[in-house]
Amino acid sequence: MAENSFKHYSVLLDETIDGLNVRPDGIYVDGTLGGAGHSSVVASRLTTGTLIGIDQDEDAIAAATARLEKYPSKHLIFRSNYENFDKVLDEAGICRVNGIMLDLGVSSYQLDTPERGFSYSSDAPLDMRMDRRQERTASDIVNEYSESELYRIIRDYGEDNFAKNIAKHICQARAKKRIETTFELNEIIRAAIPAKIRNTGSHPSKRTFQAIRIELNRELEVLKDSINRMIDRLEPEGRLCIITFHSLEDRIVKNAFNTAEKPCICPPSFPVCVCGRESKGKHLTRKPILPSEEELEVNSRSKSAKLRIFEKK
Repeated sequence: MAENSFKHYSVLLDETIDGLNVRPDGIYVDGTLGGAGHSSVVASRLTTGTLIGIDQDEDAIAAATARLEKYPSKHLIFRSNYENFDKVLDEAGICRVNGIMLDLGVSSYQLDTPERGFSYSSDAPLDMRMDRRQERTASDIVNEYSESELYRIIRDYGEDNFAKNIAKHICQARAKKRIETTFELNEIIRAAIPAKIRNTGSHPSKRTFQAIRIELNRELEVLKDSINRMIDRLEPEGRLCIITFHSLEDRIVKNAFNTAEKPCICPPSFPVCVCGRESKGKHLTRKPILPSEEELEVNSRSKSAKLRIFEKK
């Protein structure tokens, strides 16, 4: 995998780098390394510092390794899910870091590589695995989940008003033949949505594909489980920067940052705090940072991106 074949526009690049407040001697973790778009800028600012890159996609690891070779600063790359960042830091002999960044969701490279099965725009096997060492694929979810389970994930992770009907149509179709490809699933979803709805707005498969991808890769579960642990591994004044691409992710990050800043769980009627929980720092982005008009012109996929930043106390 050559560096230039892994194409991914680094969303909110300047804003994220500014948010990290990079120190030349600092230690920084990119938990979603991708093609090292964000990380290469961090690496260019380090002298005696260290960059740690984590990604579960083998193609991303290859591209990032090639891209970072040109920088003299120390960089360590690990193929893993960012939920395992604690183990990665322990293996590297690092206790605390000065900054961590996450660029969530699916990369442009993954969307634009048809055989990966992430896109509803190309006919390909239903795969959607971010880590291809994983055995289960999107096809397994589509063909093996019960109708109620399909309804739940399409409703909760896709926020689709037609989740119940889509789940019903999937089960009816797979009773005749296993659903193997993205275009087969497209046709089933299309049939489940009223014509006046499917012919307006975004692609009718967008929400269902998102839901299946999130379920398969455990995206929200991993995010929820990682944020507090990441804050705990920051040095004082260290920062955690997270870019989200839909409301489900942003809500998790917002709530986690707010809770870390104001952790008191005492009832509002209590005159003073008695729970003893202490603030871990400050949520710096009450309103998330959004892409500029200039960025939106260059990369339309960034339109739903939101950046939130937390600073350790």
